[in-house]
Amino acid sequence: MKTGTHPDYHMIKVQMTDGTVFETRSTWGKEGETLQLEVDPKVHPAWTGGNRSMVDAGGQVARFNKRFGGLSLGKK
Repeated sequence: MKTGTHPDYHMIKVQMTDGTVFETRSTWGKEGETLQLEVDPKVHPAWTGGNRSMVDAGGQVARFNKRFGGLSLGKK
């Protein structure tokens, strides 16, 4: 492997939004630094389900029927 082509891979600490800390290897920062997360899997709606809201498809269906309701496929 060529020297100087890859970033330094070292141990850092990652602090979650609830204050818990774990160690992992990363190219971020310098050896021993702490990466503080603003959003993590414990609080982000993509992982927790968040506030689910149903999309009102009735408006789209009504608009479709208004535009294409008079059309018929096949024989009458």
